[in-house]
Amino acid sequence: MGTIGTEHQRLRREGAAVRPGLNAGARRETMMELAPPLAAKYAHLTQILKPMQRVAVAFSGGVDSTTLLSAACETLGSSGVLALLSVAPSVPRREVAQARALADSLHVRLVSLQTNELKQPAYAANDENRCYFCKNTLFHDCLRVAQAQGIAHVLYGAILDDLGDRRPGMRAARELGIRGPLAEAQFTKEDVRQLARAWKLPVAEKPASACLASRIASGIRVTVDNLSQVERAEDFLHDLGFRQVRVRHHADDTARIEVDPAEIPQVAARAAEITAFLEGVGYRYVSLDLRGYRSGVVPANDNLATARQT
Repeated sequence: MGTIGTEHQRLRREGAAVRPGLNAGARRETMMELAPPLAAKYAHLTQILKPMQRVAVAFSGGVDSTTLLSAACETLGSSGVLALLSVAPSVPRREVAQARALADSLHVRLVSLQTNELKQPAYAANDENRCYFCKNTLFHDCLRVAQAQGIAHVLYGAILDDLGDRRPGMRAARELGIRGPLAEAQFTKEDVRQLARAWKLPVAEKPASACLASRIASGIRVTVDNLSQVERAEDFLHDLGFRQVRVRHHADDTARIEVDPAEIPQVAARAAEITAFLEGVGYRYVSLDLRGYRSGVVPANDNLATARQT
C-alpha cells in the first residue's frame, strides 16, 4: 500500500476521519446558506485570491491553513494551488501524516520541505524570538520552491485573532512578503471553523496545535533529542485517548502534563502507567498541571512560577 493509504489508515486508528468534504457544486450551495457576515468575509477572501491566479500555501494541516487551502482551490482551481508542508524535527510526525492525507483528499499537489531551522543557533537557543527564526527559515524555503514553480504568491493561515498576540513569526511573514488572506478578509477563528464545518472539512473541530519546540522551556536549548522526548510522550497520551495534550519540557528532565481539565481525573487514574512510559523516554520527574491545558503557556526561563505565551 502507498504512503497516503497508510496515512489514511493511521488517521482512522487515531479517530480522525479522512473525508474529501463537499464537491464543488455542493460547496457553492453551502455558500448560499452562510450567515450574511461570514458570506461577506468569504466574498472578500475570493476577491483577494482571484487576481493572484496561482498560489503556494504554507500548509500544516490545521484548521486555518486547511481552510485557506480549500478556499484557494475553490477560487483558483486545484491546478493553481500548491501546498507546502514543513517536515522537521519540531513538527509531530502524526501531524505530517494527517496533513498529507488532507492534501490528498483535496486533490492538491503537495511538496514536503525538509526545513532545517535547528541548524540556526538563534533558533536552537530558544529565546523569545525562536518563532521568528523558525518562520524565517520556513518562508524562505516556501519562496524558493514557489519561485521555481513560477508562482509569485506565497500565503499562510494567519487570522484576525493572531494580530492581537505577540507573534514573531508574523514579522518574518511581513519582511518576506508572505500574505495572510484570512486575516486580510477579517476572518476570526470562529469564522474559519464555521466555513470548515460548512465544507465538511475533517479538521473543523481540530484543537489548536503548535510545534514541539513550543513545549521546551524558554532558555533550554532545542535539540532533536528533547523534541523526540516530547513527541513520544504526547503520542502515548494521544493513544490513550486524550485529545488536547501538552507535555511541557522543563530543566532536570522534568515533564509537566497538561490535558483538558475534565480529563485530569483520568490522567491521575493512570498515573503509574503514564509515569512509567515517560520515564522510559528519558524523564526523571513527571508532574500533572492541575490547572489543565492552557493555550500556548510555556515556562519562561524554566521558572515554573512564571509563564509566557508562545
